[in-house]
Amino acid sequence: MTDEKIHSIRKKNNLMLGLVLIAFVVLVFSITIAKLMGGSTLEAYDHVRRPQLEETK
Repeated sequence: MTDEKIHSIRKKNNLMLGLVLIAFVVLVFSITIAKLMGGSTLEAYDHVRRPQLEETK
């Protein structure tokens, strides 16, 4: 294989990998935004006792 052919194959592979990484970042970002849209339902772990999470007898 010539250097030009190797260079073009590597460039194509790098572009494909870059697109996959960008797609992954967009997916994670969109899932995060979707979860934050319903912010009132989120409960953080803040070391506070919350009766609504305890079992009732």
